Amino acid sequence: MSAAVMAGLGEIAEQHWGLFTTAEAGLAGVSRVQLGRLADRGAISRVIQGVYRMAGVVDDDRELIRATWLALGGFTAADSVPPVVAAGTTAADLHGIGDFIPDAYDFIVPARKGTRRPGVRFRVRALTRAEVSFVDQIPVLTIERTIADLVELWTDLSLVADALRDAVTEGRLVHRAALVAYLAPLAADNGHPRGDGDALARELYEIAGLS
Repeated sequence: MSAAVMAGLGEIAEQHWGLFTTAEAGLAGVSRVQLGRLADRGAISRVIQGVYRMAGVVDDDRELIRATWLALGGFTAADSVPPVVAAGTTAADLHGIGDFIPDAYDFIVPARKGTRRPGVRFRVRALTRAEVSFVDQIPVLTIERTIADLVELWTDLSLVADALRDAVTEGRLVHRAALVAYLAPLAADNGHPRGDGDALARELYEIAGLS
């Protein structure tokens, strides 16, 4: 395999954690057969179907979520809402808040989207740019939006409160007003007056042992 091929793959992989997809390789003129030969030689390693890692790149505990996001066609966008955004317990895990063991990767997409990949869930939502932040280049719901999303998913409120406590004590929940606004549509279903996001927020703070 020519040095030019490896250099081309390396340039692609530099953009996202030393990983690249078969689709990206194809656009660079590298076929699936060539990728197979490179893998046999140890020049690249298969992470999941359709995603490879360059030799010499050390994997870590976020590699599978990165690879999955790439395989789903994810990309970052500075001024618009990315098409695949981590949500639910996946978002909480990326933010490092709470103590969740996700049973699947949870993503929000703007329109109906299918996948044959196991352990991937999609929910269709119209997000605004204000609801999205980035963790390690991966688009993810903001912490405030993540907490509300966990409530919307009927996560046990004590577990949501644990995530809230982590965010507050670490100084990472910076927009309480935004949290209240996100909780407002969920208030009635959680035993509070309709639209009273502040009451639901106060309940979560009380459960978390926060003033």
